[in-house]
Amino acid sequence: MVAPQDEVREQGHSAVFTQPTEKPARTGSDEVEHQQRLEAIIRADPDLMALLAKARGLALPQWRLVAGCLYQTVWNALTGRPRGHGIRDYDLIYFDDADLSWEAEDAVLRRAAPSLAGGVGPVEIRNQARVHLWFERRFGSPYPPLPSADAALSRYAAIVHAVGVRFEPDDALSIVAPFGLADLFGMVLRPNPAIANGPAYAAKAERARALWPEITVLPWPGVGDPAVKCAGDTAAVSNGLSPGPSPFSTSG
Repeated sequence: MVAPQDEVREQGHSAVFTQPTEKPARTGSDEVEHQQRLEAIIRADPDLMALLAKARGLALPQWRLVAGCLYQTVWNALTGRPRGHGIRDYDLIYFDDADLSWEAEDAVLRRAAPSLAGGVGPVEIRNQARVHLWFERRFGSPYPPLPSADAALSRYAAIVHAVGVRFEPDDALSIVAPFGLADLFGMVLRPNPAIANGPAYAAKAERARALWPEITVLPWPGVGDPAVKCAGDTAAVSNGLSPGPSPFSTSG
């Protein structure tokens, strides 16, 4: 697993990487069980396994399928919703710092397109070695260069987003989750302030809450109450968190 860096500096900018303000509770035995459950859910999804097999065939360096398509697949399984519910696209990351040009990344996308055509849904492929070249221009926050594909997970806006899987040549599923999987199976959306990404977190929280009303949404640091109890949810109570109005609500 990849731990967040304490501090990274790039081109005069400094970005302090902090651990989440409230860590999800976890133990070693819990993590083993969670990884086993995650693997079982992934393997039970034929569309996801087909995509993983196609991704493996591309042989991209350090590749992983990450984030939304994984935690949303688990939430669908936990709540009895159909496979694919709420999944807009599938994020495939890799790391190649030999050529950081847009043309090199575009060539990968073009090469991958025929293999991925006709699959479960749109696949977004991004070379993590060059994210720092465009992230600040697009999102407004400095983003120091990454040392690896897996390191990117530690900068995602929410703890539950930080999960990735790779289908290995021996058919094993290699899972990485730098903050553990407690929030994934607890259906908790908890901010990760490693990057100043509050607006993106708020937008993702609103969408997730509409699609999976069972989740508990915790606000971005410094915003609103310590927890949001969503309709039909019991996790906030069982975790000792007080329900309150959504910090992302436009109606107040």
